[in-house]
Amino acid sequence: MFEIKDDFYLDGKPFKIISGAVHYFRTVPEYWRDRLEKLVNIGCNTVETYIPWNFQEPKKGEYHWEGMHDVCRFIETAQQLGLYIIIRPSPYICSEWEFGGLPAWLLKDPKMRLRCSYQPYLDAVRDYYKVLMPKLAPYQCDRGGNIILMQIENEYGYYGNDTAYLDFLRDTMRELDITVPLVTSDGPWSEAVFKSGMTDGALPTGNFGSAAEWQFGEMKRFIGEKRPLMCMEFWNGWFDAWGGEHHTTEPEKAAHELDELLKRGSANFYMFEGGTNFGFMAGRNCGSRTADVTSYEYDAPLTEDGRLTEKYALCKEVIAKYTDVKEIPLSSNIKRADFGKIRCCAKTDLFSTLLKLAEPVVSPYPLSFEELDCYYGYVLYRIKLRENELAENARCENAADRVQAFRNGRYAFTAFAENIGEQFEFPEKSSGGSVELLVENIGRENFGTGLENQRKGILGGAVINGHRYFGFEMFPLPLDEKQIANIDFESGYTEGVPAFYKFELDIEEPADTFLDTDGFGKGAAFVNGFNLGRFWEIGPQRRLYLPAPLLKKGRNTIVIFESEGKAAETIRLCGEPSLS
Repeated sequence: MFEIKDDFYLDGKPFKIISGAVHYFRTVPEYWRDRLEKLVNIGCNTVETYIPWNFQEPKKGEYHWEGMHDVCRFIETAQQLGLYIIIRPSPYICSEWEFGGLPAWLLKDPKMRLRCSYQPYLDAVRDYYKVLMPKLAPYQCDRGGNIILMQIENEYGYYGNDTAYLDFLRDTMRELDITVPLVTSDGPWSEAVFKSGMTDGALPTGNFGSAAEWQFGEMKRFIGEKRPLMCMEFWNGWFDAWGGEHHTTEPEKAAHELDELLKRGSANFYMFEGGTNFGFMAGRNCGSRTADVTSYEYDAPLTEDGRLTEKYALCKEVIAKYTDVKEIPLSSNIKRADFGKIRCCAKTDLFSTLLKLAEPVVSPYPLSFEELDCYYGYVLYRIKLRENELAENARCENAADRVQAFRNGRYAFTAFAENIGEQFEFPEKSSGGSVELLVENIGRENFGTGLENQRKGILGGAVINGHRYFGFEMFPLPLDEKQIANIDFESGYTEGVPAFYKFELDIEEPADTFLDTDGFGKGAAFVNGFNLGRFWEIGPQRRLYLPAPLLKKGRNTIVIFESEGKAAETIRLCGEPSLS
């Protein structure tokens, strides 16, 4: 039995929660046990994870519970190692994850209002919870499991103050047999923010990375003296965005801050291991022109690929002051390898293989990604011009996020960020033919009050020669496993345009490695059909982590989709990461 009184109590005895965040959705399942064993060995008694709604229900009514989506297997693995568990299953998670974990299909409703008492949103949450909560309920500590806490919403005070919405989440969880104590979490440095995220029946916790004495002091003012203090997110590192710097926190500083926390209450490392934003699931912070990088390394005590750091060692010394650290043997022998350079064996440009990838959707006006049921990746919009009209210039009205324009299949211009709505001149002035607009969803915002403005694609119109053009063919390009398998590498190749490049590698024994795409501009990499994530030459991430379980003995295929018309003849699989 786990209770919240003046302190946390487990089976009637005071219990200090020393926890670490390990996100099952950012680590391949074959490595869950390894990461959790290392969590035990640092001295933690608890593991925390979010559950991203869009990862479990990527399309309305289509649930995934296998492989990386198998949160129940993750919970069972933690239980086997004696770890208690904090589950944060709220509809919104932030977490630098695409759309903060909200499923993009919600935006198909043109009137959608998120994280509030808008009935269609509440109905969607309830439908999801009716499937999710019965899976979690048997693992609660009062049913013989190890789940001790669940969170009802995440940093809600930063977003709004609809207490009826918070009450709905609490009551729905209770109706669906969730009986363990509930929590909320917000930043304690603003009373208005912190209290807006509070609701009856849930313990408020704090998210911060320093100044524990002051932060906990503020929390006491807001929640009262006779309630336990917990930092639900001890930010011991930070995340990176494309084109920015690689963030680090000094190990000594992180250990000192952890000590200050544990003197006064309970804490959860955010992150213990960051992991990887595989596929197109990296989010974008509000106001940022670029998305977060594929690596969620976070400068955590464990590296992205699970290696122990100096921060791990120093934090372990701190934890040993508050509990007996009992180490267990590691069950996995994880090997790393430098497989060297691999030469391109086939290539084709996007326009040549397009009809093998997608059937065109025809409409007088452009449709958004959401209307096309293409929630991630790209959409190619094609317009056919009148034979007697000279195409001189073009611009997009209300487009998101990045537009590359082509005239008869040849590159014309890129509209992005500050200039996305500007008018551009075509380098080639000619009549008739076509204009192609390749629109990329670089990642929906994961934080802030602009979540309802995250529809992607050409949302207004395409203006050519000063007037709107109508009559669109649209090709959804989520670049899922099916599309990657359908690429026709015999269909032709033109330089200087988006293209696919194929590489093959025969290996005797799979091992962890890092994909170096030096010489390529921007795009995504696919290993045996699995979307490893985005790359971009602007950094700071230079190599993509490729875990051994994604490789196989014998022939492996790597496909690079490059969108800028910039490519090299080789890629390299290296034994070390590269962040700068």
